[in-house]
Amino acid sequence: MSAGHTAIAALALAVVAVAWLGARAESVAPVADPEPGSLFAPHHDGRRFFNPWLRSEKSVLDFLRWQFSSNPWKEARARPSEIRIVANDGANLAGVEGSASITWVGHATLAVHDEGDVFLTDPHFGKRALLPKRLVPPGIPLESVPPHAFGVISHSHYDHLDAWSVEKLPATMGWYVPLGLGDWFRARGRSDVTELDWWQSAKRGRFTITCLPSQHWSRRIEHGVDETLWCTWLIDSGVRRYFFAGDTGYFHGFAEYGRRFAPIDVAMLPIGAYEPRWFMRDQHMNPAESYQAFRDLRAGHMIGMHWGTFDLTDEPPDEAPRALAEAVREADGDASRTVVLGIGERWHVPENARIPVAP
Repeated sequence: MSAGHTAIAALALAVVAVAWLGARAESVAPVADPEPGSLFAPHHDGRRFFNPWLRSEKSVLDFLRWQFSSNPWKEARARPSEIRIVANDGANLAGVEGSASITWVGHATLAVHDEGDVFLTDPHFGKRALLPKRLVPPGIPLESVPPHAFGVISHSHYDHLDAWSVEKLPATMGWYVPLGLGDWFRARGRSDVTELDWWQSAKRGRFTITCLPSQHWSRRIEHGVDETLWCTWLIDSGVRRYFFAGDTGYFHGFAEYGRRFAPIDVAMLPIGAYEPRWFMRDQHMNPAESYQAFRDLRAGHMIGMHWGTFDLTDEPPDEAPRALAEAVREADGDASRTVVLGIGERWHVPENARIPVAP
């Protein structure tokens, strides 16, 4: 590559970094041994949201350092990815589930069918996440999502909030979003939208939907760095409790949620997009951290998501399930409680999904 082409490539990467990561120039040391109280601390400074327990930020230069560093996974990435696909026309979503089932659409998108209700997590049916192309088709057709469904959004990044999908999904869908994203939905004609801050809840029929802290950040081309909030979600149907982590680094919040909300039937946790650790640790869990988060939550079962759909980081797109299985073995854990689905695969929530929790 010529010097001119190298300069152009560097400039293009810098533009992507600003759009994807934001122009983060400051670097503040993380808080040591954060207390549970930090989860309830103020998290907006009048201009931007922040994680009260961790103000560690990466700059555009950090992003460029990552992009121009050698990738230790180069040989592993040379082989074709093995991402299982299960044919599913989504027709079951129109009916009434005997109990509950969960279908992996891809990345952080799961369709939860609980009795007669359906909700989607971070629904993304589009072909790209800003620039990265989708590696596999969505597990179910977008058209199969019923008009009475609702969706929860964890944050504004392009692999979790897709404008095309929101505009194509039924206009009657309800949306639950963290602070700052309500106007974005209303601008697209979606009036049934509820903005929540951390620790706030909303009711939808028999469901209680609670917004909880995560360790992440936000940025879109139309939004400044951290102008909108990020979160995890607890969705309680009155019979079953679901935890959806969205996108987050490992932090003390999981143990607090386990103390407050257990028993939790299913925890949907990200296991992919984690290398290199020096760059990703604060914002993305690796599979071992995700498994520890599952144990902290004291949940009955874990579904590993956020892998195999978009190629975002250094590790191969299909590496995360192997690393999760190794983490479970090393922890002498129960592999039957960790679920890794194929694209389009539907998993029935066991009736005995909950782990008993002493009062």
